[in-house]
Amino acid sequence: MNVSKIIAASLVASSVLFAGSLAEKAKSMGLQAIPTDKTELTKLIDPNTTITPERVELGKKLYFEPRLSKSGLISCNTCHNLALGGADGAPAAIGHMWVANPHHLNSPTVYNAVFFESQFWDGRSPHLEDQAQGPMQAAPEMASPASLVVERINSIPEYVEEFKKAYGNDVKVDFPTITSTIGIFERTLVTPSRYDDFLNGKENALNDAEKEGLKVFMDQGCTSCHSGVALGGKMMPFPMVKPYKFANVGDFKGDKNGMVKVPTLRNITETAPYFHNGQIWSLAEAVKEMGRTQLGKDISDADAAKIVTFLKALKGTKPEIVYPQLPESTATTPKPEFN
Repeated sequence: MNVSKIIAASLVASSVLFAGSLAEKAKSMGLQAIPTDKTELTKLIDPNTTITPERVELGKKLYFEPRLSKSGLISCNTCHNLALGGADGAPAAIGHMWVANPHHLNSPTVYNAVFFESQFWDGRSPHLEDQAQGPMQAAPEMASPASLVVERINSIPEYVEEFKKAYGNDVKVDFPTITSTIGIFERTLVTPSRYDDFLNGKENALNDAEKEGLKVFMDQGCTSCHSGVALGGKMMPFPMVKPYKFANVGDFKGDKNGMVKVPTLRNITETAPYFHNGQIWSLAEAVKEMGRTQLGKDISDADAAKIVTFLKALKGTKPEIVYPQLPESTATTPKPEFN
């Protein structure tokens, strides 16, 4: 074997060794891949065994159903657009009568939200099924009283029949059942990426620059908040070390203990603007601001760029969503209201 071949072989071996040790280091620091095994994934996303094909399909229709809103114009997909990374691309969510969220809160992505420990920025909801009840009833969002939602759905025979197919003939099509069905659909919105392939043992799933970015991400301390399968989703103090420079935009201060839900970093390139009040559009700037507020350090432009290179590898494969055809209203379906 000539010298060039020896060097090439050595470099390949070193690269594989580095990749293996880097993946092991990542896992030791709390980073977890989305399981490739369907049984293991099901344990994570469906611990109560509520998912069935019929419920998922019905939940998808309800997710896209604008008649769940008072105006008949706003659906879950309005603020959590599945074609836009599961968010809306606006600094603050816009709801009924074009009203911006009164606390200037940004719409978080619904993709991979099943992995979060809690829902909403203040973590007040324990799971997706419960979370679905909030925006539907909130005045600046969909503005629908629960009674109106129930009346509209029950006035459409095709929906009633679909609920029977999904839950049995004795099902009561009430508000919790309607919203839980949306949550069941949302549990399927999981997006595995090349990053997961890397953690699952595929050494060449990330290129050298992305591996370097992952190393900087860990060395800078980003995993103290962004860890687990979701790379976020737990409650943490914010700000932790130094004030957030846009804290005066909106009045949100977290929960009663000043804790804020950590956003997922999955598909982060698709979900600008960043932070709870949507004030930073540049991902590199968001990285530097997070380093300052949470870690008390000034992350250099070079290191921020390396971290961003890694973050781009978190863009995952979305489940194929075919836009549903919704059943038609009847003479008894309550009309849209715009006040």
